[in-house]
Amino acid sequence: MPRPALERLCLLADVELSEADLLACCASRRWVAAVSGHGDLGALLAASKRVLDELEWPDVEEALAAHPRIGERARGQGREAGWSRGEQSGMDGAAAELRDALADDNRAYEERFGHVFLICASGRSGPEMLADLRERLGNDVETERDVVRRELAAIVDLRLARLARENGG
Repeated sequence: MPRPALERLCLLADVELSEADLLACCASRRWVAAVSGHGDLGALLAASKRVLDELEWPDVEEALAAHPRIGERARGQGREAGWSRGEQSGMDGAAAELRDALADDNRAYEERFGHVFLICASGRSGPEMLADLRERLGNDVETERDVVRRELAAIVDLRLARLARENGG
C-alpha cells in the first residue's frame, strides 16, 4: 500500500530516512514532501537546492519558524535542537554586551522583515554574525528574501551531510 507523501522515506547510504529525519534538516513540509524518495546524498542535495529555490514564501517561513534566534540556545533534546546548538557554538562564551546587541538587533530585524534572522552560523563568531545582521538590516525585502533562501540552503546542506555521516554515509 503506498504511503502518503509526507510519510515516504528517503534512502541515504542504504538507510531509510523518515519524515522526522528530513524535518530536522528543513521544517518546511512542502520541502520534505518534494525531496522524499531521492536515493543518495547527491540526488537529495540537488533536489533540495531546486525545491528550496522554488518554495513559496509561506513555506520558507514555516522552515524559519523552527530556527531559534541567533544567540538563543535551542531547547529540547531532539536532533534539530542539538544541531542548532552546535551550529551556534560561535556564541559560546560571548560577552553580555554582544548577547544584548544581538537581542536588540534580532528584534529590529524581526520588526522589519517579520521573521527570525537566519544565518548559517557554523564556523562563524558572534561578532561576525552581529555584523552580518546589521548589514542585512539595510536590505530591501526582496533582497533579504534571496539572502534568507541562500542561508537556509546552506544550513540544509550541512544538516543533510551531517545526517549522511551519522548514518554511515
